Amino acid sequence: MQQPVVILPWLSSLQRSLEPWPLAWPAAVLLALIAVSWLANFITKRILLKGLAQIIDRLSGPEHDTTLPMRAVARLANVVPSVVIAGGLAFVPGLSVELVALLKGACHVWTVATIALAVSHAFDAFNAFYERRPDARNKPIKGYLQVAKIVVFVLAGLSIVATLAGVKLLHVLTGLGAATAVLMLIFQDTILSLVASVQISGDGRVRIGDWIEMPSQNADGDVIDIALHTVTVQNWDKTVTTIPTKKLVTDSFKNWRGMQESGGRRIKRSIYLDQHSVRFLDDALRSRIYQFALLDDYLAGKREELGQYNAAMAQQHPEVVNARRLTNLGTFRVYVERYLRSHPRIKQDMTVMVRQMAPTEHGLPLEIWCFASTVWAEYETTQSDIFDHLLAILPEFGLRVFQQSSDAMFMGLQQAQEQASAVIAD
Repeated sequence: MQQPVVILPWLSSLQRSLEPWPLAWPAAVLLALIAVSWLANFITKRILLKGLAQIIDRLSGPEHDTTLPMRAVARLANVVPSVVIAGGLAFVPGLSVELVALLKGACHVWTVATIALAVSHAFDAFNAFYERRPDARNKPIKGYLQVAKIVVFVLAGLSIVATLAGVKLLHVLTGLGAATAVLMLIFQDTILSLVASVQISGDGRVRIGDWIEMPSQNADGDVIDIALHTVTVQNWDKTVTTIPTKKLVTDSFKNWRGMQESGGRRIKRSIYLDQHSVRFLDDALRSRIYQFALLDDYLAGKREELGQYNAAMAQQHPEVVNARRLTNLGTFRVYVERYLRSHPRIKQDMTVMVRQMAPTEHGLPLEIWCFASTVWAEYETTQSDIFDHLLAILPEFGLRVFQQSSDAMFMGLQQAQEQASAVIAD
């Protein structure tokens, strides 16, 4: 039974004038209720929210973005019309109890969904505020907030189901106890991702801004986002790869953060030498090598050391084969190390080493091991400059680079054949 309607005299006269049409007065009251809800929505959004936004802007300052917080408040303001309609349905005459219950249920569904979306926007605003902290990249909370969002939306969905079914939310939650196994199966990826997110944020194995390399997922670039289910990597070719969060726990990957924090990136590359070009220094080669300023003290010390040794050895075994002599390869190895130690773009406080590796079918490897700038472009420039110089200076030491195949030999044979044919023709 409807509650008595308290109306003004002019509304009473309007009601009497509409008595010939039974549905006219309930329709008029319903339209008035809709108009009041629209007016409440207009006042809330156009006046209250704008005033609140101006106050927040003045308090926050121009350097802070207030868009996300206001999105949450604006979403929450959408509750006002549904609250007005749900409260005013009791004043609409002629509506059945079932219809009133249905309309109130629809308003409740709208209110619950709107509050859930507002809470979701509030979490986004909180995450954006948290990411302004200097240590936010080391301890991201986006994954936890996404779990909280899932919980909020699940509760909102259960509340909507309870409302539409006409039962209490507690009864719905009690009935879900029997469906726990099914829910575990449905949300197994989410649960695994949550555990992985906790491990990742706990031990700091991956942070936003890290350069990671994961060939199994075709990822090689910077981490730009860490979420609950995925970690987003922007590759060096500007493509984007999304990696399931649990893969960073179960699969292997390489994190280059240690290299970046150390301040030096390793150069490790070999020059493959032709073993047939390795020999002792003869007079011509020795006179040419003695012109290198980087080898002055080394050659002076070696000359004194070898002179004393050979003088003592000559008293017992005067044969030349028993004497110690410098080789062009050993001298070149010393030259390369001293060249690296005098290079302005090589990190001198880190390992600098030149070592001879085991011979292979590709030649004799002389490996360069040192550290340069971590900036990619500077690193590649430094590495190229070093090997440009070493390849160009090799002939000064009587050494040759080994190459498996080249057309230079065939071109030389062709030229020799042409010259021989010309001589025979003459």
